[in-house]
Amino acid sequence: MSEEEDIILSELDDEELVQQMYDDLYDGLKEEIEESVNILLSRGWAPYKILTEALVGGMTIVGADFRDGILFVPEVLLAANAMKGGMFILKPLLAETGAPRMGSMVIGTVKGDIHDIGKNLVSMMMEGAGFEVVDIGINNPVENYLEALEEHQPDILGMSALLTTTMPYMKVVIDTMIEQGKRDDYIVLVGGAPLNEEFGKAIGADAYCRDAAVAVETAKEYVARKHNAMTA
Repeated sequence: MSEEEDIILSELDDEELVQQMYDDLYDGLKEEIEESVNILLSRGWAPYKILTEALVGGMTIVGADFRDGILFVPEVLLAANAMKGGMFILKPLLAETGAPRMGSMVIGTVKGDIHDIGKNLVSMMMEGAGFEVVDIGINNPVENYLEALEEHQPDILGMSALLTTTMPYMKVVIDTMIEQGKRDDYIVLVGGAPLNEEFGKAIGADAYCRDAAVAVETAKEYVARKHNAMTA
């Protein structure tokens, strides 16, 4: 790129800047995203508007292309990292303004399993969609899940497994929730390479999500239903 073609972010009008942010997110350019977020703030944009229109808007495109096999995991991780840069600036401001939340989720890989790329991707994409995510990491026994649910009271519990040997542990967690009468308080989403829809149904999860993009769509759908049921 020659000097003449360098884009000066502060010279773009709001609409052009948001479009540019879509491109920068897609390309995983964290510093540019941070600069653009600060420019929009200085122009009086509400933090929630920046989150939804610029960041979530951009990540929606990333999510769709990931789902359609145009983008792959490394690129999505870069985009999500750029999104995190913007979120880091907005988070404290969103907390002050009491912005509406999409919903919240506790997510973790089950006991015996130390795979986390898929889980991390889901966390980042969920944050990208405006959810609040508590990631409890890998190798989680049932107690860890229950403690996190107790402490954070999320809408959703997400469990991930990449090994056929650790998959059945998801049922242990769900069965324990049933025993304690807590199963119906949460939307339970499961995912991981060896799983499928039948398995999700068999263990009593609400849904199986084949990848991070589907997880976000499914989460939005279930949370909307939950909210509608509560207001009905």
